[in-house]
Amino acid sequence: MGLKFGNLYKIRGIVYFRLSPHEQKAFKGFISEGVPNTIRRFHSSVYRYLPIFAFNYLVYLWALETHHKLSRKNHALYKDDV
Repeated sequence: MGLKFGNLYKIRGIVYFRLSPHEQKAFKGFISEGVPNTIRRFHSSVYRYLPIFAFNYLVYLWALETHHKLSRKNHALYKDDV
């Protein structure tokens, strides 16, 4: 009737070598290569981004303190009220 799925065409002169996904090791080298690579990449970029985040955090703390100070009532204005 027709070709089966996966064999829908024929190409001459090209050889494909494939490894089944069930035969591959999904987490090969995860601990021995992945963790040190993550640490190396973190150390290489931390000095670029840490000052920016630290400056923004200090601005955030300053804004909170200023907002708290400006939102308080001046009790000297209301000392004669009953």
